[in-house]
This record gives sequence, C-alpha cells and structure tokens, in this order.
Amino acid sequence: MSPKRNKLNVFLKALPKNIFAGFVVSLIALPLGLGLAMASEAPPISGVIAAVIGGIIVSIFGGSNVTITGPGNGLVDVLLVAVTTLGLESAYAAIICSGIFLAVLGFLRLGKLADFFPSSAIQGMLAAIGLIILGKQFHIMLAHKIKRADTIDYLIEIPYTINDAIHYDKTGLIYAAAAGVLSLIIMVLYPKIRNKYLQLIPAPMWIVIFSIGFSYYFEFIAHQANPISSVYMISGIPEFKAIIAQLPTVNFSKAGTFPFWSSVLALTLIASIESLLSIKAVDKLDPEKRRSNVNLDLKALGLATIGSGFLGGLNVVTVIARSSVNVNNNATNRSSNFFHATFLVIFIVLFSTQLTRIPLPALMAILVYTGYKLASPSTIKRIFSIGKEQAIIFLVTLIITLKIGLISGILSGVIVTFLIHIIINKSASLFFRNVLKPNVLMYQEQDNGNYYVSIKHFCSFLNFYRLKEKLDAVPENRDVIIDFSLCEFVDHTVMENLNNYRDLFIKRDGNFDVIGLDLHNSDSKHPFALRRLLPVPGIIKSGRTKRQKTLEEIAKNFNLIYESKNEKNTHFLNKFYFFRIKVVNHIYNKLTAKNGSISIFDIEFSEGELIAKETIKTTMLFMTLEKTIPKFTLDREGFLEKLYGFASHKDIPIKEHSDFNKRFYLLGDNATAVKSLFNTEITHFFESNPYYHVESNGECLLVFNKERLASTKEVKALLDYGKRLKEVISK
Repeated sequence: MSPKRNKLNVFLKALPKNIFAGFVVSLIALPLGLGLAMASEAPPISGVIAAVIGGIIVSIFGGSNVTITGPGNGLVDVLLVAVTTLGLESAYAAIICSGIFLAVLGFLRLGKLADFFPSSAIQGMLAAIGLIILGKQFHIMLAHKIKRADTIDYLIEIPYTINDAIHYDKTGLIYAAAAGVLSLIIMVLYPKIRNKYLQLIPAPMWIVIFSIGFSYYFEFIAHQANPISSVYMISGIPEFKAIIAQLPTVNFSKAGTFPFWSSVLALTLIASIESLLSIKAVDKLDPEKRRSNVNLDLKALGLATIGSGFLGGLNVVTVIARSSVNVNNNATNRSSNFFHATFLVIFIVLFSTQLTRIPLPALMAILVYTGYKLASPSTIKRIFSIGKEQAIIFLVTLIITLKIGLISGILSGVIVTFLIHIIINKSASLFFRNVLKPNVLMYQEQDNGNYYVSIKHFCSFLNFYRLKEKLDAVPENRDVIIDFSLCEFVDHTVMENLNNYRDLFIKRDGNFDVIGLDLHNSDSKHPFALRRLLPVPGIIKSGRTKRQKTLEEIAKNFNLIYESKNEKNTHFLNKFYFFRIKVVNHIYNKLTAKNGSISIFDIEFSEGELIAKETIKTTMLFMTLEKTIPKFTLDREGFLEKLYGFASHKDIPIKEHSDFNKRFYLLGDNATAVKSLFNTEITHFFESNPYYHVESNGECLLVFNKERLASTKEVKALLDYGKRLKEVISK
C-alpha cells in the first residue's frame, strides 16, 4: 500500500474520534466566542465568526496537529481599546492589518519570537490580562455596569459592586446578578466533579442550557416574562442568512493615525505570543508527541485573521483551553478543528434565536473565571517559590501592564529581567561581550550515537534560541547530554524550557541529561530557579501528617517499605495508556515490597495546560509481572464507553462470558492475545471483585479506583486486590 493511501486510511479510521472531539469543543467555543466578543464591545456573533473562520482555514493550511483556533482571552483588552478608540469599522481594518503582519512573521520564520521573552514576564503579562478581564467583567456579572479610567479602578470597585448587588431592590437586577453568581459557581465547582458522563458537556454549555431552560420555564410554565432585566440579556445576534447577506463595512480611513497602528502592533504582538505559547503547550499534550510547524501555523492564523476581519470577526489565535479539551477527547489531527467550526455553523443556523435567551451576566461569569485562572494565587505562589528575582519581574510586568498597556508591560519585563541578571552576576560585560557570539556546540558521539551539547558564557532568554535550534534538530528517541560546565549563568527561562525538553524526550523513550551544574547554585530549591556560580545553602524541613503515620503503620503490618518524600522518577508510568496525555508531577507516600515487585503510592498528575490545567491526585498500585502478557485496559462498561466504541475504540468480547461483556469494557491492540489471556479463572476474578481500572503495558500492571486519594482502608483493599490479581494472572 502506498504511503499516501496509508495516510488516507489512518485519517478515515480516526475520523469518528475527531468528529466527536470537534463536537465537544464546539460546546465550549460557542459561549466563549459570544462572551469574548461582548467583552470587547464587538457584536456577539463576531467571536463565533472568528472561531468558524479559524477552524476552517487553520485546519487546512496550519502546521499544528491537535490545536483549536478562535478568539483569544489575551486580546480582549486590546480589542476593547481598538473598538472604543477607532470605531468598529476601523477596528476590523486593524484586525485585518494585524493578520497580514502575523502572516509575515510566519513567512519570515519568526516563530521563535516567543523565546525572546522571559518566562516570568510572560506570566506577569498573562496575569495582568486575567485581572483586566476579571476586573471589567465582574461588575457586569453582578448586573452593575460601570465605566472607570483603568483596570486598577475596576478592581478597587469590586467590593462596592458586591455591596450594591446585596442591596438591589429591582427584581430584574436581582435575577440578573443571581444568574451571574450561579454561573460562576458552576464554573468553579464543575471541574471538581470527576464524573465521566457529566464531563461530556463542558461547564460553559451547562450555563447556556440552564439559561435557555430558565427563559422557557417562565414563558411556557409560569406564563410570565423573563424576570431578568432586558438590559442584561444578549442582543444583536443575527440569523445565519443575515450574516451572509450583510457583510460589515471595513474602514481604512484611520490607517494614517497613531492609535490605528498602535492597535495593530498590540494585536499582532499579543496574538503571536498567545498562539506560540499555546502551540508549545499543546505539543506537550499530544499523545503522539509531534512537533508543530509554528511558522506554518502563523501563516494560517494570519490568513484566518484577515478573512475573519473582512467577515466581521475578531482576531484568530490558537487557544489553550479549547485545545486541551480537544486532546482530552482523543482528537488525532487538525480535522477536529474543522469539525468544531462545522458544529458552530450548525448551532448558529439552527439555534441563533435561542442565544438571545442567555443573560449577559452568565456569559461574563465564564470570563471572570477565565480571568481568575490566568491570575490565580497558585500561579503567583509558584512564581514566588522560584525566586525573589522572578517575583520582581512578574510584579513589574503585571503592574505596568495594568497601568500603561500590554506592550509597555512586556517590554518592561524584558528590561527588568536583563537588569536583574546584570545585578546578580555583578557584571554587564558577561552579556554585552558574549551575546552575539556562538555559544552552543553540538555533535554526535561516534561510539554510542549520543548527542553532546556544550554551552559556554551564559544561557538566558536572550540567546536560548541557539540552544533550542540544536535541541529541535535531535530526534526525541535519542540520548542527549547538555553540559553547562563552561557556562557561568543559566536563567529561569532556560531551566523551565529544559524541563519541558526532558519530559518530551522521556515520553519518546529518549534520554535527556543535564550535567555541569554541580558548581552552580541559586537562592531557591525550585528546579526552575536560575543558576549561577554563587553557592547558597538551603535548609529543607519535613513533617508527617496523620495519614502518613497511618500509612507507615500499614507498611509495617504488610512488611513493606514506606517513603513519604516526593519522587520525580516516574518513567515507569510512561508506557501506560492512561498517561498518554497526562503529565505526572511526582509520586509520594510510596509503599513498596522489599523485592520491588509491588508498590502503592499517591500520585499527582495534570491534564491540560495553562488556564485549562487541572491537577489531580489519586492512589495507584503498580506491579511487575514474572511473565509477558498482552497489553490491555479494563474498565467498567458505561454509556461513555459505548460512545468510544463508535469512535473506533472497539470493546473486545470474551466468549461464553456474557455477564463480563456487559459489565466491563476491554481494550487491547492484539485482540486475539487478550482473549487468550482472559481465561475462565481470570474472567471470574474480575466478575466477583469490585470494579478497578486495570491496565497492562505488557510487563507491568497499573490498578486504581477513583480519581482521588484513597483512604487508609481503601489502601488496604487495593493492596489485597493487587496481590490476588497478580497471583491469578501469574498462573
């Protein structure tokens, strides 16, 4: 079979999964598109237009694999300024020009642009964007529209808005504020519900469903008008025919003014940074660990933005939250982005009139939660834990972005970072003397084929692109040694990126070692802290909780070895199907048999990236086997599993065990071998015991129950189950 035909077969085989993923993503994209557009004071439909145009064009011409495109969170404030200062028609012109610039960046192969911004400065900018969104939309969420000079004033007004909302005496405002508060509660609590059926419908779509249902209740059951004030209901959503027939007028008359080009520059800068960061994050989530062609994606995003602007849409960027949902629903290629756009068109064609039943505060609650996620206390705490200097960079970028603007904020972050690096090293010559010099040497060792990379002078955000170019040229399944012995200074941005590379190489069965930092030290014990030749001692204190003490007692009773410390060496989990799109942070509270054949541990892993990142803690059992068995995954049969069956995840039936086939969902690449393993004794074992997720990677077993930490009683039950399961399978 020719490679071209083989690719077509693979594409068609994965089509049901990508259609399903596109459908789920569209459920999030619809309310977010409406909300982001309204927060920008653009017509509500403009956000949906951006998602549709982006989904179609980028899926055809883009260079990424499982990303989703549409209107972005980071552009809300810039678009708001453009619309209010230029007017809507001229704002469309600015959007078109920013699309042209974005495409030019792609043609000039400037996809490495994001590498020149320090990580803490980018985090400060994102946090500022989050506060801008939260500050401005919080008041609308509580049905209290106000106008203030800048974002800090909006934030200061929040307590007064809450007080006013508590004392509302108008029914319309009370109901509007209640819709906003309830929607925010849904956004906050919904991710904590680990139910696979509820998770099929994202939280924003539940808000849409409840809002429309609320409107119909009063219309058909209570026979009353919607009690929510009409001022706080969505308006101005045209029917599909009107969108096609009434294209907006684009006005380039202000192209000679400073505000116009200031908006174009800001839109281009934020769109490129947000897209490049999102593409990089989604590449880490891709189960196949493919690398995106960022320059090709920038061209496609630019083309999509131009088309969106002419059709009355917003800028098109790569979005992390919707992309994470796409990956989590087993998308495999860009077609899921296309189908997400297709479903949005279907929604608008069939249900555009229903969207006017959604209260504006409900949509703003979605954006308030999004803003909080961008500027969450955990993000700020993490920055502070990396080092005091990173906290300064973060805060300077944050404050200047809030007070002056996004471009000034990110530039100030770059300048402050450079000045801090000079102060820390007590030398400016280290940077000025060497910044233009080639400082990275890489060659492949002849005896073992390993790639050796040596870095000298310094390695920071200013010249990291050189190291990145070398590392990108190395296949991820090979061994790489990074030597900093000749390097005097390594900054936080480099350390964080090296950690990302390490994760990538490990996922692909490669090896990534960093050496030569033994003489370097930092003010923080955080692995991302900057390193320099100034040793600073650190003290680590530890204590044990009541649960840890109980686990220690269990270890003694079961003749196991107990270790409470965090363990980063989790490579043994990489080959399990469950962790194909998850990132393991560490394991801890580990109970291990003396021969190492069985261990049970608490584990922390994450799903998604950036604002879509969710951290999950659970308890798992790991066992090594004395013989090789087929790879398989066993779970409880349910409605979701039947849907997966439609999406090419075929359940393997076991003959003469109809009860097992009804109750369990069995997957495996080699169906014949799996059927051979599941004899009567093993099948009866699973039928007569509680449900557990059981997975084999061929040499080991992974067992767990719920996606939460197990109680000490459940730990004992899991240990007992695992020992008995191992005995049955080893026969």
